[in-house]
Amino acid sequence: MVFQSYALYPHMTVRDNMAFALKLAKKTPAEIDEAVNRAAKVLQLDDYLDRLPKALSGGQRQRVAIGRSIVRDPKVYLFDEPLSNLDASLRVATRIEIAQLKESMPNSTMIYVTHDQVEAMTLASRIVVLANKGIAQVGSPLELYETPENEFVAQFIGSPAMNLMAGEVVKTGKVTTVSLPEGKGTITANIPTNADDMGLKVNVGIRPEDMIATDGDNYAYAGTVAIVEALGEVTQLYFAKSAPEREPVIAKLQGIHTDVRGKVISMTADPSKVHLFADGKSLLYR
Repeated sequence: MVFQSYALYPHMTVRDNMAFALKLAKKTPAEIDEAVNRAAKVLQLDDYLDRLPKALSGGQRQRVAIGRSIVRDPKVYLFDEPLSNLDASLRVATRIEIAQLKESMPNSTMIYVTHDQVEAMTLASRIVVLANKGIAQVGSPLELYETPENEFVAQFIGSPAMNLMAGEVVKTGKVTTVSLPEGKGTITANIPTNADDMGLKVNVGIRPEDMIATDGDNYAYAGTVAIVEALGEVTQLYFAKSAPEREPVIAKLQGIHTDVRGKVISMTADPSKVHLFADGKSLLYR
């Protein structure tokens, strides 16, 4: 197990911290040296083996904690938010190191607890999303992103969170047509519905990065741009709230967009990127 707080022995060197469990297991000195040196090479700790933990950075201490597990050659690793105590740049660097470590040990299983969706999306082959005292969804990172089972997963995966807008089903079939009070005309979703779904009240989900500005007669949302975040590669638009209790609708547009603050912009989305939820559940999973 790799703890959130490192849990290193402060009076022991890096080498002794990594070797301690092997000494308790009565391994021979040769076996211990081989295991420690092998783990140190994988984690790039060769030059730090004779240092005490207080002489290491946070990222190096976390690598020592991981190395203490590696030397035991376990079948299953348990990571308890191992990066939460690191600053932003160290988190990225250590996350990459853990990803490389995972690739180098294909026969080992890693169970990794995190509240950071970026860590989950980049490190996991399968994600278990926990919510409301149970499991909200299990799947690969892209399955959770592209086909969330419920509104919780839809808004938990992805940043900024998915926009949810009230709508009503006005045409059923292999492709569903929906009207939205905050839009005009109708939009379509590549989600099948049956005749009984006519008039069904739904929440229409569109991710900010899937929002497309349009001059057409049919669109999902139109609003006044209240805040603009110009990030260079993308521009995030925050629309004025229609009600104080509502979350703002957000659009993430590729590239640089100037002089849009205060303007009314109409937004739509490709039918393959439109999600429909009824009573919190996706219509895809009925």
